[in-house]
Order: sequence, then C-alpha cells, then structure tokens
Amino acid sequence: MNQVTKVFYISVVIAFLFIGWGVIPESVLPNGNLSTVTTQIQGFLTEKFGWFYLLSTTGFVIFAIYLVFSKYGRLKLGKPEDEPEYPYITWFAMLFSAGMGIGLVFWGAAEPLSHFHTPAVPEQSSQTPDAAYSAMKYTFFHWGLHPWAVYATLALALAYFKFRKGAPGVISTALVPLLGEKRIQGPIGTIVDSIAVFATIFGVATSLGLGALQISSGLSFTFSGLENTFTLQFIIIVAVTVLFMASAMTGLNKGIKYLSNTNIVLALLLLLFMIFAGPTNFIMDFFTTSFGAYIRDLPYMSFRLTPFSQDNSWIQDWTIFYWAWWISWAPFVGTFIARVSRGRTIREFVLGVLLVPTIFGALWFSAFGGATIGLEYFDGIDVFSDMSELGTEVALFSMLEHVPFGSVMSIVGLLLIGTFFITSADSATFVLGMQTTNGSLNPNRRVKFTWGVIQAGAASVLLWQGGLSALQTAAIISAFPFTFILIMICFSLMIAFKEEAKLVDLKKKK
Repeated sequence: MNQVTKVFYISVVIAFLFIGWGVIPESVLPNGNLSTVTTQIQGFLTEKFGWFYLLSTTGFVIFAIYLVFSKYGRLKLGKPEDEPEYPYITWFAMLFSAGMGIGLVFWGAAEPLSHFHTPAVPEQSSQTPDAAYSAMKYTFFHWGLHPWAVYATLALALAYFKFRKGAPGVISTALVPLLGEKRIQGPIGTIVDSIAVFATIFGVATSLGLGALQISSGLSFTFSGLENTFTLQFIIIVAVTVLFMASAMTGLNKGIKYLSNTNIVLALLLLLFMIFAGPTNFIMDFFTTSFGAYIRDLPYMSFRLTPFSQDNSWIQDWTIFYWAWWISWAPFVGTFIARVSRGRTIREFVLGVLLVPTIFGALWFSAFGGATIGLEYFDGIDVFSDMSELGTEVALFSMLEHVPFGSVMSIVGLLLIGTFFITSADSATFVLGMQTTNGSLNPNRRVKFTWGVIQAGAASVLLWQGGLSALQTAAIISAFPFTFILIMICFSLMIAFKEEAKLVDLKKKK
C-alpha cells in the first residue's frame, strides 16, 4: 500500500469514526459524547494556547510581508516561461469564493453589531461612536491581512514546489527541504497529509454549517410558516450537496470557474446596492476612518491579550476562534489558491492574495455592518434584539428589512449564500481529492464523491450536536496540530529559496 492510499484510507476512516461518534446520543454517552469531549478540548486549547495562535498567525503576516520586499519576490511560481492560467478578475473571484465567501455574508452585519454592543475593550461604553469605530476596526482585523497571510503562506509553498520544482501537490512535499525526502516519503509524510485532510474536513464543515444555518434562518425570516429547525438545515445540506457534487464532477474549468464568477457578480451587486441604497456618506466615511484605525493599530491588535484580567472570553471567543478557523481552512484554501496561481511571481501573488480580499472585505463590512449600526444609532431600530432572540445568522435579514427593496435583496442574499455554499464545498472536494491522490490536478470522480458525502455528514453532525458553538469547537481543535506544520513550512520555504538563490548566482557567474 503506497503513501497516497494510506492517506486516503486513514483520513476516510477517521472522518467516518468522527461522524459515527457524533451520531451517538448524549443519553448513551453522557460524559463521552462528541459535544462534551470536544468542548472540553476547545476550552483547554483556547485557555492554554491562545498566545500560540496569536503569535503564530502574526508571524505568518510578517513572513508574507517580508517576501514581498525580499529578493525572492521576483521568482515565478512555475517555470520562467509560464504565464498565468487565469486573468486577474477570474483569479480574484476564485480565491475569494473559496477563501471566505459564506463567512462574509454570515458575519457581514452580525459581527460589527456584536462588537458595538459588547466592545473588545471592556472599559469602553457600548453603543457609542467609540464603540462603533472599535467594532469595525476589530472586524477588519479578524477578516483582513491575518487570515489571508495564513492562506498565502501555504498556497505559496504548494505552488512553488508543484509548479517550479515539479513535486507532487501535497502538503508534505513542502517540508522536504527541512526534513528530507526520505522522512517525507515515510510515516511523517503520511501523518502530515492526514492532519491536513482532517483540518480541511472540519474547517470546511464549519463553513457549510454556517451556510446551512443562514439559509435556514433567511428562509424562515423571509417566508412566514417556515421554522428554522435542524430538519430544515439538514434538508438544505442534502440539497446543496447534490448541487455541489454535480458541479464537482464537471471539473475546475467549468463548475467552479463559472460559479466563482457568478459569486463575484452577486456579491458586487449586493454590495453596491447596500452602499447606494443605504446611508452612502455615512458608510464611506465609516469605512475610511475605520480602515485608517485598523492600519494604525494593527501591531497592537496583533499581539493583544489580557493577562491581568480574569475575563479573557472576548479574545477567546472572537480573535482566537478566528485564527484557529483560518488555520483549519488553510489546507483547503491554500491548496486551491496554489492550483489557480501558476505563472505569477511571488511578489505579485502575495500582494494580490493579501490586499485585494482585505480591501474588499473592509468595504463589505462597512456597508453591511455600518448600515446596521447606523440603523441602531441614528434611527433607534433594534436589530440586535432580533439577532439575540433568533440567532446570529438572522442579522443580515433583519437589517435588510429596513432598507428599500429589502425583500428582493434578502432573496439575492440567499442566492449568494447558496452559490458560496456550493463553490466552497465544490472546491473542498477538489482539494481533498488532490491531497489524497498524490497531488493530482484532476482527481477522479469516485474520490471527490467520497469527500463530498463526508463533508455533508460532518456538517450535519456538528449542527445536530450544538449548532454554531459545535462548529467553532471543531475548527479550533482541527487547527492546533496544523499550526505546527505551517510554521515548519515557513522554515522549509526559506531553505528552498536560499538554495535557489545560490543556483541563480552561480548561473550569473557562468
């Protein structure tokens, strides 16, 4: 049995055991059921290793920025004659759709509003202009340079070794310069690739669960008579699974490409509508001021913990959760971004991956979060009560109720969540197939079908076990071991770059 077969079967067995464990009711395993055990593990990791997530993620930002200004920035992710496979607009659409599409729609109105009512700094009064600026600044922080630096680090390594060095497109090969080829072809390589697959399954399951939650809440909020229950959420997961499996079978250059372009059109339509139908001047002023504050305070926020406070829950519930979530998504998004980035220079790649999504995300949160905060602060409309009573996922639809053509835009929002849902799951089946077939750029349909079923099962079990909190728990746990792999990849890349620089210098001398 070769390493590829081992990774596939080990990962499938672990995934099915996890899903089977989640199906066992609490009455059968009162102290050993999935929800209880994973919550205990999550509490331990966030309490004891929050600093580790914080330092690691900030380290990836520093590493990515260093590469932009270093002499290695002119190296191509491919052979010197290779040209980019996709134009900029399609490239941005594909990496953005895979990167955080559902999350933006889910949290676009909800996160700034949450921070507006419960500020990041406990001493700060809630529902004040200062609280609003802080809310938007920390939202940009959670969705800006840090997550995209995590993605860029892994994607860069995979693209460099795959397209420039001709190595298999699996994560373990990125560690060859550091650990040696012999170790990577043995048990260590199998463990690394299996951890990556495990992180991908539950990182993506978190996103799919969020999508099902929001589609369900949007339908029940928009159409009276529908109740937001697990049954409805499960039906949504099954329906979307059929759609994304159909898309996955068409291949990268058809299903994912066309859906990604559809996503960006719908997202731009909803964003522009929100900016111009809402309080335009307020939204753009809020964006400009908050983005400036984000850039100014980025170093402080990147290292902020509260060692002298007994209550560290805000940072654990928000920043640490997000850093873990992005790391758990890195094998999925990093592999996908690497696949569509052949032919770009390291400098062009890192700048594109870091800056474009960060600026677009800031505009998105300013439009939806800003409009929601504006409704509460200026008009006295209590969106937060709906969110507290009906769930975080209802914030977008509650806000849209109070803008022109809100019902129409709610339907557009549901369509956007649906297409993001499909592209995320579609991309993930491709990535999981690639990671378990020795980096094949075109995994076979049977492998993709297997991973599609597992993703749907994992998302369903997590929702059944505890909704949003269970989804967050899975992300934090799956990210922990993969953080160490990402750190090693940074060192491995630097070794490879230095060796290549020596070869280039030798060629110049000749």
